[in-house]
Amino acid sequence: MSMLRNRRSLLAVTLASLAGACFTAPAAASDFPSKPITLLVPFPAGGSTDRHMRTLADLASKQLGQPIIVENKPGAGGTLGPGIMARTARPDGYTITQFPMSMLRMAHMQKTAWNPLTDFTYIIGVSGYTFGFTVRSDSPYKSFNEYITAARKNPGKVEYGSTGIGSSPHLLMEELAGNAKVTLNHVPFKGNADLQQALLGGHVGAQSDASGWDTYVDGGQMRLLMTFGEKRTQRWPDVPTAKELGYGVVSTSPYGLVGPKGMDPAIVAKLHDAFKKAMDDPRHAEVLKQLNQDAWYRSGPDYLQWAKEAYAKDKVLIDRLGLSAQ
Repeated sequence: MSMLRNRRSLLAVTLASLAGACFTAPAAASDFPSKPITLLVPFPAGGSTDRHMRTLADLASKQLGQPIIVENKPGAGGTLGPGIMARTARPDGYTITQFPMSMLRMAHMQKTAWNPLTDFTYIIGVSGYTFGFTVRSDSPYKSFNEYITAARKNPGKVEYGSTGIGSSPHLLMEELAGNAKVTLNHVPFKGNADLQQALLGGHVGAQSDASGWDTYVDGGQMRLLMTFGEKRTQRWPDVPTAKELGYGVVSTSPYGLVGPKGMDPAIVAKLHDAFKKAMDDPRHAEVLKQLNQDAWYRSGPDYLQWAKEAYAKDKVLIDRLGLSAQ
């Protein structure tokens, strides 16, 4: 009887513990957030991504009642910060990251310690870049066709900078070079803030990048030769697209926010709702207008589905460009 009573007591304690766990887990989600949240931006401070994310974080923090601290983690074509988060952050919602499209490409190009589809929780799709090709205002290239003509005369010697190997600005230029049957000299940088300064300082002759160059173009320090959208931009209507010049490349490279895998769906929902309200704020519309970007809202599940499709599609592109991991 004593053994039976002991087993019953142990069973009662176990059931009470399980009931307590079931009761306290939703309470933890309902208390979220109870401290500041860190938002990793995998590009340097001052660039277009950083400018966008800081505005969005400030707006979302007002919805959540806690500060959202932006931490820049540049490197590896925008994959360093998210990769670190995937390996080290707890899935408690207090560490999230901007998720550039290079995350869906790098795993095809080299061995990575993370899987872009299974090692992250997709929270919300936010926007996409306006990519352009710029030179300094004193550059001898007055048009993009002049740049390509020079590249044909000097194979592998005419250079351009990008935000890193495997980044969208890199891959779209390599695709374009293949279509134009020229060989260009690619110079990778950590992010667009570094790239802008290198171009302005004369350390690189041209750049393929998102619209962090906007103020320099409008200020007369740079010349915008081409953009990569489906149609010409409203802000620079005189600048042709790569498509209309006959180079067959269109890119906007959508991005959003993700967290580590295994996040509580209730916490994901709170983050999604806060950032969705932030996206709807007029201040967010204003910063997108400054960057000449469009909103690209996707729910978490829709964002993940898009990522799966983009991951498969980009493998074809990377294989064709000869950039796949051996």
